[in-house]
Amino acid sequence: MPTGSASLSAATRRSILFLSFATFSSMVAQRICDAMLPELSRVFAVSLPQAAKVVWVFAVVYGLAQLVYGPLGDRLGKFRVVTAATLACSVGSLLAVFANSLDLLVLARVLVALGAAAIIPLSLAWIGDAVAPEQLQETLARVGLGTTLGIGGGQLLGGLLTDVLGWRWAFGFMTLLFSGVGILLYAHGRSLQTAGRKHQDDRLGFAAQALHIVTGRWSRTVLLVAFIEGAAGFGVLAMWASHLHRVLGLSLTLAGAIVALFGLGGMLYMAVARPLIRRFGERGLAVLGVCMLALAALLVAFSAYWPLTIPASLLGGFGFFMFHNTMQANATQMAPHARGTAVSLFAAALFMGQSVGALLAANLIERIGSATVIALGGTVILVLGLSFARALRRRDQLLGMVDSSDD
Repeated sequence: MPTGSASLSAATRRSILFLSFATFSSMVAQRICDAMLPELSRVFAVSLPQAAKVVWVFAVVYGLAQLVYGPLGDRLGKFRVVTAATLACSVGSLLAVFANSLDLLVLARVLVALGAAAIIPLSLAWIGDAVAPEQLQETLARVGLGTTLGIGGGQLLGGLLTDVLGWRWAFGFMTLLFSGVGILLYAHGRSLQTAGRKHQDDRLGFAAQALHIVTGRWSRTVLLVAFIEGAAGFGVLAMWASHLHRVLGLSLTLAGAIVALFGLGGMLYMAVARPLIRRFGERGLAVLGVCMLALAALLVAFSAYWPLTIPASLLGGFGFFMFHNTMQANATQMAPHARGTAVSLFAAALFMGQSVGALLAANLIERIGSATVIALGGTVILVLGLSFARALRRRDQLLGMVDSSDD
């Protein structure tokens, strides 16, 4: 196993680059509907909570599909499964272009979710196999550029294309994107000597592997935190653009562009991740990250002056990915013998949480208002991050990694 990024082969570096393209595509697909929710509500003559089905149903299917892709990737090859899933997403995106009802659009989104579910967790698991543990968090931070660009790109493109050309064009763009990335992955995968190698030592079935993982105390902690993070973070984030549009009167394009800065903030974190990881460590990153995100959520929720939401979105993205990168690193190390299954369980928890969060947020908005919902999400994330930092400290003390007398 390599001891650092400098020792990675050229083929491995190219693999990581192409997987970053795939994670970008997957995240764009997840977020592209956020800013178009008010337009979908108008076009299909439904309420905002009904239109939000294109977000939360996607997340439910995405989360459940993890239970299939984890063991499949462990046995058939993670890179190969990511390639096939990416190409399959182009088919679902094409169907979305021609949807003539909300139900058909939701069905097309389900098909995309079934494919997109494989991409991010199996990409992370593949990297966990290829990179030494001491370099893992830094490498995941660099690879995370694809994910963070996808969050911003999805929000921005969803609002821009919907405003300028119409919502169908957004899914036309996704069709081309998934097709292009899938072809790149396929061409590169054919040149890899180990692309189709099976993991002969992974003989346990999924149920046995999953039971082994979830019965571990630390694994349960990581999975529970991932679920709440998905609900209070990604789930509530889906409502930010709608809040800016409905409460502050911004266009869908401008609202989507502002929320897209959340992804840019994540990119800024990825760019400076190495010194921050070395300076603050996992616990410090978790605490600082959730404090930044909570502050950003309060600014977005209660500011009557919309330009303040611009730095708030940047700050929120920086803080969120500071925390999320720490969670990803822990997820890839939960079960090295069945990394694909472990990371898929993590992703399942994360996106099941997102589906619950998006559904609850959409319904609560009608009762208590979007400002209160967004502020509540930020508060929950703050408490979650502080609790996880304490859990990390207890774990490190048990492993003898820190002095129990430290403050």
